[in-house]
Amino acid sequence: MAERLPCSTPTPAWRQAEEPAAPSLGAMNASVAVPHSSLWWRRLFAFLGPGYMVSVGYMDPGNWATDISGGSKFGYTLLSVILLSNLMAIVLQALAARLGIATGRDLAQACRDHYSRPVNFLLWLACEAAIIACDLAEVIGTAIALNLLFGIPLTAGAVITAIDVFLILYLMKRGFRTLEAFVIALLLVIFACFAVQMALAAPPIREVLGGFVPQARVVTDPAALYLAIGIIGATVMPHNLYLHSSIVQTRAYPRTDEGRRAALRFAVTDSTVALMLALFVNAAILIMAAAVFHANGRTDVQEIEQAHELLSPMLGVGIASTLFAVALLASGANSTVTATLAGQIVMEGFLRLRLPDWARRLVTRGIAIVPVVVVTSLYGEQGTAKLLVFSQVLLSMQLPFAVIPLVRFVSDRGKMGALVTPRWLTRLAWAIALLIVGLNLKLLFDTFAG
Repeated sequence: MAERLPCSTPTPAWRQAEEPAAPSLGAMNASVAVPHSSLWWRRLFAFLGPGYMVSVGYMDPGNWATDISGGSKFGYTLLSVILLSNLMAIVLQALAARLGIATGRDLAQACRDHYSRPVNFLLWLACEAAIIACDLAEVIGTAIALNLLFGIPLTAGAVITAIDVFLILYLMKRGFRTLEAFVIALLLVIFACFAVQMALAAPPIREVLGGFVPQARVVTDPAALYLAIGIIGATVMPHNLYLHSSIVQTRAYPRTDEGRRAALRFAVTDSTVALMLALFVNAAILIMAAAVFHANGRTDVQEIEQAHELLSPMLGVGIASTLFAVALLASGANSTVTATLAGQIVMEGFLRLRLPDWARRLVTRGIAIVPVVVVTSLYGEQGTAKLLVFSQVLLSMQLPFAVIPLVRFVSDRGKMGALVTPRWLTRLAWAIALLIVGLNLKLLFDTFAG
């Protein structure tokens, strides 16, 4: 009888699997030293990096498609959606960092430990669908940039994006800090290009500020709502929650309550500052489209190629289109790196599938490249904008499957211990989750109701 007692006891919060879970990201876990100096800025510097890698997903080519389309069609109206989605992103990424630091598990590992196998399998499929949708946008964006800058055909450009597999291998062999430095360098290129673009476009400040005030049209106009949900899907990306919960663990902070609290403060500061940079880039793309295209009656600009072609003639500055394409290439290259890394985290966390690094990354990238090559071969350059926007709406549809488990985990004291979310934060997080679900249901209703 004594031997059967354990079978009748409740299952522990973190179930013991047949085999202990490996640390998230393996050898990269706790590989970045954190100084014990009393100077807070030195410790903050050690934590800078993960937030910028996460911010990449908030300014990828999918954002470009939705922002250009939204700015040209609705002017500055959808700036309020960009601001709202960015604030939601700051909260959700802070929760992802909290989960990783408090439990030592990334979101995929936490789901595997908590849910049954069928539920885990469905969550894994949803996450893979989100990564494929994200990769679809990034591969297309990179291929378009290569075509605009060097005349490389879209199909060949999509295949070239597979090089990022070997780039990640090279950078990670040199340490996680090297990978972060590469990403941050490309982010600075994007920021600089759009700073120049904003100066050239010279948008009216009063109208720009007015665009950040929410308007009823965003919800009542089905076309505006479709783009708004696309912006949310392009901004708050499901795979970024998995990514952030893992890469914050690359810091070698003391695995004690005090050490975790300090790590959480620095990690949230890092991600908040980085996401404000993403807000500038996202807003700049939409403002540019509104100031250059919408203000001159060109409300039909949706495709990235179309925007590139019109930008220099309408601004009267030859370098404008080149800066646009350079920023797009940097954005696409950055995004493929971080999405591939997220694919690795998800595959290992949910399935514990152990493959050689090169094979795992090649599989993740191949899943995205194949449909892009097929689509571009069949349709060429036509319809890329619609495909990009649709991929971002699909991302938004997958978002609840990552957000709801995350909010549930971080509000559970049995899992989080001293770092469980306070009541006000838990309520805010559930409100964000319900808003996302509500917007998605509204979009589905409008779509099927015609």
